[in-house]
Amino acid sequence: MPIPLVNSIASWFLKKRFHQIELFLKYPNEVQNELLFQLLSTAKDTEIGKTYDFASIASYKTFSERVPISTYEECQDMIERSRRGEQNIFWPNAIRWFAKSSGTTNAKSKFIPVSHESLEDCHYAASKDLLCMYLNNNEDAQLFTGKSLRLGGSKELYKENGTVFGDLSAILIDNMPFWAEFSSTPSSKVSLMSDWELKMQAIVDETRFENVTSLAGVPSWMLVLLNNVLEITGKDNLFDIWPNLEVYFHGGVSFVPYVDQYKSILPKSSFKYYEIYNASEGFFAIQDQNNSSELLLMLDYGIFYEFIPMDTYGTPEQKVIRLSDVEIGKNYAVVITTNAGLWRYLIGDTIRFTSINPYRIKVSGRTKHHINAFGEELIIENAEDALREVCSRTKSEIIDYTAAPIFMKGKEKGSHEWLIEFKTPPRDLNEFNELLDKSLKSLNSDYEAKRLNNMTLNRPTIHVAREQLFYDWLKQHDKLGGQHKIPRLSNNREYMDELLSLNTQASSISKYS
Repeated sequence: MPIPLVNSIASWFLKKRFHQIELFLKYPNEVQNELLFQLLSTAKDTEIGKTYDFASIASYKTFSERVPISTYEECQDMIERSRRGEQNIFWPNAIRWFAKSSGTTNAKSKFIPVSHESLEDCHYAASKDLLCMYLNNNEDAQLFTGKSLRLGGSKELYKENGTVFGDLSAILIDNMPFWAEFSSTPSSKVSLMSDWELKMQAIVDETRFENVTSLAGVPSWMLVLLNNVLEITGKDNLFDIWPNLEVYFHGGVSFVPYVDQYKSILPKSSFKYYEIYNASEGFFAIQDQNNSSELLLMLDYGIFYEFIPMDTYGTPEQKVIRLSDVEIGKNYAVVITTNAGLWRYLIGDTIRFTSINPYRIKVSGRTKHHINAFGEELIIENAEDALREVCSRTKSEIIDYTAAPIFMKGKEKGSHEWLIEFKTPPRDLNEFNELLDKSLKSLNSDYEAKRLNNMTLNRPTIHVAREQLFYDWLKQHDKLGGQHKIPRLSNNREYMDELLSLNTQASSISKYS
């Protein structure tokens, strides 16, 4: 199909869709309220709908008082029954797909229900919206002259009843319309390979000769793939392989630690980065502006949002608020009710609003991924902003990292312990440590107060990880590829002690340690 015709069709769809987007931009709270009652009405005759008498709920107040906040562990039994073939438990229509997520805080797999409605009205709708927003902001885009290089997960069958589970990306790839295969690379057969290391080689072999115009995938694993492509081809940058490459659509983990490494292998200033915020549970937000890290919260994808201010999270004073009550700059845990049957489900992410007209957000971390052993409230956003600043000042590059508290012993003060794998190490690790400590103080007043005169916290301790330590740890836990992530910050020492042990047991210790 000629490119001008494709762009014309996309433009027509864009204008049609923009009328719907304008509706939730203008009436966000009304759209969300209507959506809530649509979900309640749809599920009123399910088991959970009868348990909480959805049919009689006539206000948000009643909904919030009657239906409890739930974690995966609290609804796991219902999900397992659904996986075994029971119907009408938490959603009236049959659910055949389950997105497998090992999580970052629990080795036990989670199986998140994916309904037909969530596939079509959330995940696929968001993919179309992302393209529309990009094309609207970049009228000279040439995406359709080539293919999108997508990096997805593997697929497995749950053979006892025919329900299917796998990475969300694999589910999306496996359900795509046949014509989508022609605009993507690698082939679905390669994309869904289960052996990560074999798949990486197959992707390189299949994509290096394609006309790739866009990239899509998780930044950490995509970087591994792209560096492999450069190594095998012997090229200096990706434009020598794919001259028409113009945009990278990314999500899943923070882009902050990786942005400079991407810019070094994608040196054109005109190259664009578009961020998305999605998870196994749903597609939540899209970057709708060029050169902006703010994400527009999408309010008509079948997801009703609530938020828990992190200053009360997990305390007896914990409160849950609607979208209409959020404030700019505050950190919130996200609670969702969805068209896949998740009811007031705590997804484990934290966000903060950068704007409330329209509602734009930044992902700030995870509810379980922070360090608050001494009242310092250090979150992932603080850590990654500080690391990027320090790497820039010390001309160093980071591949991966984790941090945990060193607890007080006797009269000894507490502190934070960091384990960092460098691509380019700093010349002076002590200077790096001092700058990191200083940057964290400037970003987090609670941390600064605890560090004042070493009152509660001593300065951090930094260990240099050997080459591929984090890769080996993920492989050891069968977590290579997909959306598996290194636990960045932890309030206990479970991951740190295991990684430190693996680091010292290795035969090839980094010369910088």
